[in-house]
Amino acid sequence: MSASNTTSRMIAISSGKGGVGKSTVTANIAVAMAEAGLAVGVVDADVYGPSIPGMLGIRGDKPAMSPGGKVVPAVAHGVKVISMAMLTDDDSPAILRGPMVTKYLQMFVRQVEWGALDVLLLDLPPGTGDIQLTLAQAFPLTGAVVVSTPQDVSLKIARRGLRMMEQVNVPILGMVENMSGFTCPSCGTVTHIFHQGGGAAIAQELGVAFLGKVPLDPAVVDCGDAGAPLVKAAPDSPAAAAYRGIAAALAGEGEGVAGIAMPFAWTPGDDTGKPAPVPTSPDGPEDRLAALDHDAGGLRLTWADGYVQTLAQRDLRIACRCAQCRDEVTGAQLLDPATVPLDIRITRVWSVGNYALAFAFSDGHDTGIYTFRALRGMQSTEMEDV
Repeated sequence: MSASNTTSRMIAISSGKGGVGKSTVTANIAVAMAEAGLAVGVVDADVYGPSIPGMLGIRGDKPAMSPGGKVVPAVAHGVKVISMAMLTDDDSPAILRGPMVTKYLQMFVRQVEWGALDVLLLDLPPGTGDIQLTLAQAFPLTGAVVVSTPQDVSLKIARRGLRMMEQVNVPILGMVENMSGFTCPSCGTVTHIFHQGGGAAIAQELGVAFLGKVPLDPAVVDCGDAGAPLVKAAPDSPAAAAYRGIAAALAGEGEGVAGIAMPFAWTPGDDTGKPAPVPTSPDGPEDRLAALDHDAGGLRLTWADGYVQTLAQRDLRIACRCAQCRDEVTGAQLLDPATVPLDIRITRVWSVGNYALAFAFSDGHDTGIYTFRALRGMQSTEMEDV
């Protein structure tokens, strides 16, 4: 985010499949966080099926522009919101190809006058496709929350969503089980329509936190249609209590995550944009960087657990796995190492999400993405522990 926009935590709310109530969960925990005194923003990243504005009662004119040329978000129930639904008419579909979707998502985060936020929630579309990957690559997500129902099919697909986030180095903050059980308003009997306990079991199996289960409540639908979140319209209901519990759990997540601040773009030649180093610890994560530097030997990486390696700049260029340098199907090397100059230099380094670095080289090449796992696995010209 720009200098005028700061946020402490950026949390993605995701689901493996549609129809699990992810946007309803997002809207309610956002309002619950705002009621607790946090400055909260919501990006409705479901470009093709935006629903957050309707759930929060946002209707009317299109967003205004600030004097600085940024979009002014709408505000409802103490929550700042931006959504494709605010830029188009109610019955106008968003007919967009992938690059345009990426452009809008970048704008929703970087070109909106958010101000200082404690939490920015990203309400993702269902699945594990291009939008999810774009957000994971473009922004330093504090973590992700996966929403599922107790249904076996939903839980299996939720597991895929969890694995996808792990592969791009986005921490999993926890799992939410929505539509957990229906309590009869007359007799109080709980009926588990979609089975029972599946969300907690999957969370335990995968080693992630179980943030809570939200019971079925007919008022959720009525409140969403009316633009009044349940935590406001029925604050004493069991579902509202569950939303507040999830919000409270997430409000403290992401503090003290080891690693240099991201995003960054560093020019080694004059050290502009170089991220400040952070302390290392023997029990620090292996997939977080604590410092970046360069010397005659190459690029020097210090990892959060104290491991230090120096990677030769020419070795990094030859190791590129972009489509120009490696066959995408077979993995065979297309780049001839003999064509890489011995004195090639890295001219720019920038972060890709939470999980990779990208480099521009003096030969003009700049399309490779180097995951932290791949970098750590490379042979160092000098290996040591500090």
